[in-house]
Amino acid sequence: MMIFPTLQILNGSCVLLEQGCLDDPVIWHSDPMACVRDFAASGAEWIHISDLNAVQGDYSQTDLMADLVRAAQVPVQLAGGMRTQQHIADWIDRGVGRVVLSTLAARDPRQITELAVHFPEQIVISVDIWQGKVMTDGWRNSGSWEPRALMRAYDGLALAGFIVTDIDNDIQAVEEPLGLISGLAAAVRTPVIASGVVRSLDDIARLKYLRNVSGALVGTALMQQHFDLASALTVARPEPERVAAFR
Repeated sequence: MMIFPTLQILNGSCVLLEQGCLDDPVIWHSDPMACVRDFAASGAEWIHISDLNAVQGDYSQTDLMADLVRAAQVPVQLAGGMRTQQHIADWIDRGVGRVVLSTLAARDPRQITELAVHFPEQIVISVDIWQGKVMTDGWRNSGSWEPRALMRAYDGLALAGFIVTDIDNDIQAVEEPLGLISGLAAAVRTPVIASGVVRSLDDIARLKYLRNVSGALVGTALMQQHFDLASALTVARPEPERVAAFR
């Protein structure tokens, strides 16, 4: 299972959000550039970065995002405010490994289909769930999509995956979101990346045995030093199957 060490950047700072609330971020006094370099040095194969300014339509962090992509030295999965095919193409040209789409996926299925053709295995759909509905516009608005219907609508495309976040549930109680993620992952063929459910190494150990869950975003637990990235990567590795000894 792939671990995506995760940074959320707002006004140039690393932040933590409670249930996705952009109005009351917790500033984390870590240098984003140092973080991506440390992640790579610890063995990360991918890094996930969310531009929270861009989510709100403010693209003032574009140069910073580009610098982070270059500094990472491993592929970056970038999220935040991508609304047009040109915008997405520009980021892929800048070296981003994958782009994450949310609002666009809820509003323009035709464009998602075109993007999956032009950029196979580089488009990730973020499915952010609140009270049974898929949220849009930076988790501010509830759309008409139910998560299972949205995921099945795109399941035949050449996507890199779905990121599933259960906004309803606090990270301190992971049983319900784990059940939700597990059920949705089993309903589609496209790999699912779990978000918002890792608070301990035990959570990673449980996730890696869920059917069709290919990865997890891990941000808060790393920032709060519940464990280090090297330990998370070790736990996420597949365990060799036992082979019966010949007599």
